[in-house]
Formats: sequence, C-alpha cells, structure tokens
Amino acid sequence: MPDWLYYSNMPRWAQQLLPIVVLLTVIVLVLSRLPKVELETPLSDRFRRRRVANWLPLGMTYAFLYFGRYNLAALKIKGVEALTEQQYGDIFFVGALVYGFAFLINGPLTDRLGGRKTILIAAAGAAAANAAMGLLAMHGALGQQVTALAILYGANMYFQSFGAVSIVKVNAHWFHVRERGVLGGMFGILISLGVYFAFDWGRRISITWPHDSQWVFLIPAAVLALFLVIDFFVIRDSPAKAGYDDFDVADASSGETGPRRPALEVIVSLLKNPIIVTIAIIEFCSGFLRNAIMHWYPDFASSLGLKGGFVYQNWGMLLCVAGITGGMFAGILSDRLFDSRRGPVAGLLYGLMLAGAVVLVPLLGLPSSVGWMVVFMSMAIIGVHGMLSGTASADFGGKNNAGIAVGLIDGCVYLGTALQSIVLGNLLPAKESAEATDISAWRVWPYAMVPLAVIGLVLCIRVWYARPQPKIATAVEPS
Repeated sequence: MPDWLYYSNMPRWAQQLLPIVVLLTVIVLVLSRLPKVELETPLSDRFRRRRVANWLPLGMTYAFLYFGRYNLAALKIKGVEALTEQQYGDIFFVGALVYGFAFLINGPLTDRLGGRKTILIAAAGAAAANAAMGLLAMHGALGQQVTALAILYGANMYFQSFGAVSIVKVNAHWFHVRERGVLGGMFGILISLGVYFAFDWGRRISITWPHDSQWVFLIPAAVLALFLVIDFFVIRDSPAKAGYDDFDVADASSGETGPRRPALEVIVSLLKNPIIVTIAIIEFCSGFLRNAIMHWYPDFASSLGLKGGFVYQNWGMLLCVAGITGGMFAGILSDRLFDSRRGPVAGLLYGLMLAGAVVLVPLLGLPSSVGWMVVFMSMAIIGVHGMLSGTASADFGGKNNAGIAVGLIDGCVYLGTALQSIVLGNLLPAKESAEATDISAWRVWPYAMVPLAVIGLVLCIRVWYARPQPKIATAVEPS
C-alpha cells in the first residue's frame, strides 16, 4: 500500500477531510437502508434521481455561500493584518443586521421569481462582493479600512440572504412534508460543510498567504462563480419545470387556489400565525447561540494557550462533524419517531444546548475541556437550525409562501447573530491580551448563552404538537 494512504502520512487537508467523508458515507448507507416513507402518491426511482440532481448543486451552492460569509473570521488570525475583536464584531454586526432585514425584500422576491433565479442572484452577488473585498484587501491592511469593509460585507450579506430562502423554496416543491425531516438534516449538513469551508479552508488560506488577505475573499468568489454556471444548467424550480408532474406535498399551501396574494398580505398573515412567530423567536435564540460558539471559541483557546490542542487545530472539521451528526439525528427522529413533527426534536436539542451552557460555567476552570463541550453544543444548535429554518418554515409557510416564511424565520436567526456579535464583541476580552488570560474575564460568554437557551427550550415545548394544516388537494403522481 502506498505510504500516502496511511493517515499519518496524509497532508493536513486530507486528514481534516477524511472524518467528514467517512461520516457522510455512513449517513448515506444508513439512509439507504431505511424503509422509504410511504406516500399516497408513489415517487418513481427516475423522479428521485432527478430530485437528487436538483438539490445537490443547489445545496452545495448554499454551503459555499457560507464559505464566502464566515471567511471574515479568518482575518482574526492574521498577524499585523488582523482585525481586532471589536472591529470584527462591528463588521459582522452590520452584515448580520443587513441579512436579518433583507427578508422584507428577498422573501417576497423569491416567492415571485422562484428559487432558481434567486440562488443565481445569491451566487453572483456574493461572488462579486467577495471579489470587491479581495480588491480592497490588495490596497492596504483591512484593519485600517473598516468602514469600507463593513459596507462591502453588508452588500455580501444582502445577496447571501437569498441562499436559505432559495434552497427551501425550491425543495418545498420537490419534497412531501413527510420527507422533510431528513431533508432538514441535509440542510444541517450543508450548513456544516459551509462552516468547515469557512473556518478550516479559510484558516488554511490565511496561513498559506499570511500577508495577502485578498485570497480569503477571492477563492470563495471563484468557487461561487463556478457554481453559478452549474446551477444555471441543472436547477429547476419544480418537477413540472424539469419534465415531471407536480404532486401534492401536503404542506400549508396544499389546495390553495386563485391568484397569488400580495406580499404584504402574506407577511401580515404569517405574523398573525402564532406557530410561525414562535419558531422565529426560537431561531432568534439559535442565531445568538450558534454564532456565540462558532466565532468566539477560537479566541478563547488562543488566549488561554490552547492553540496546539486538537479542537483548536481542527475547529472547522469538528463543527462540520457535529453539525452533520446533529442534523441527521434531528431529521431521522422527526420523520421516524415523531411523525414529522419538528417541535419535539427541537425541544430535545435545546435541552441538550441548555445543559451544555450550564455545565460550561464550571468547565471554564478546566480550559482544555471547554472545546469538546462547545462542539457538543454545536451539534445540538445546528440540528435545531436545520429542523426549523430548513424544514418547519416550509411546512407552515407552504410551498407558495416558503420564501417569505423562511425569510422571516432566517432573518430572525441573523438578528440574534447581530445581537451576539455586538454584545460579545464588546464584552469579551481582546484575544491574547493580559486580561484574556484571566479565566474570569470569559465568564460572560456562557452567562450570555444560558438565558437564550432557556427561552428557546420553553418555546420549543409550546410548539411540541404543531403540524401544518393543508387544504384539500388532489394528488398527482409524478411520472
């Protein structure tokens, strides 16, 4: 056997990628062995293959949007060109705020234009914005161009906000509500892959070119441009547009007839729906918690001398593995154990998240153990996000209004993200400063997470039995 096949002789990127490939292989094998969900309208094998061909490039585009979204975090490790914690927090706050409010425009646009057109807009716009940030980086240290970087990053996040609404809008036409639990797990996998690309690939790019920040932006821009071309030729909005018959997906839009309602009327009706509003508030908490973990653990580890630790060195890979595990755990439980209800799974995962946040307080006294605890917490919170933003939003919004519903819910995720960015960015100590080596300076980190986890858990219990109520519809079998 060639020496390079041995793990210890593999290049570092291969060592990081191997666990992800193994885990994805196991998931594919497990899913292939599960009995298929029995639908009133049977789906042919030919239809299922075309469906995979549709959502796979769509999903990978979404993952690479993350690559061009969280690549900003790589700039916090760059020597003289580094952004300070406060600069990073302020820039990300601007981007998250833009993302959070962009749904008012992009949700209705997605419902009107269709998810295919808007994922193309997302890829093209995010690629252009990243290319512009790369050009900015070529003309001086980014720490001295914070205002310009914040403006461009805000533009990037506007186009990024089309990503989630596009993927859910397209898939809402292709998947029955009883199949969407596992689909929500797939949504969690895509998020996790994107996090891996952003944190580990971004970090590797930053280390490879330590004085050339432009590559942190230009490489994601090139990848997104490639997928823009692939998506144009492959993705279709619905089975009918791919040459198949549409079928009843049994969500909240099933049986709707008549002209499309005005966007403002749809937004008002969704805001009057207590289930949608509750899910949106839960996801506000999820946005705070997910990013409180992802963005600040590397600073914690760096400040307390844990740079050589396994978790710090493989942060993106471990987040990816945790997210994949949490997403598929949530999806399979939802469809197989809880009859396609999303509330029980979200409640279970929020319980784990709360337990982790509480245990994290005393664990700060043992810094080397903190990394594994926050990886465990990431598994729970990414699983919640995939189940609610990726699945429940389409269930209760329905395929006709999926864009607005996802925009409302995912917008709240990033309002929570904006809150944590400005709060923790200003309260946590500067990385590797004298204050940062004092463990008491980090207690605000888990303290800030506990109340959000409590609120999220209580609200998950409130939607425990919620399920969409379709109108009467006639099922049509896809050929």
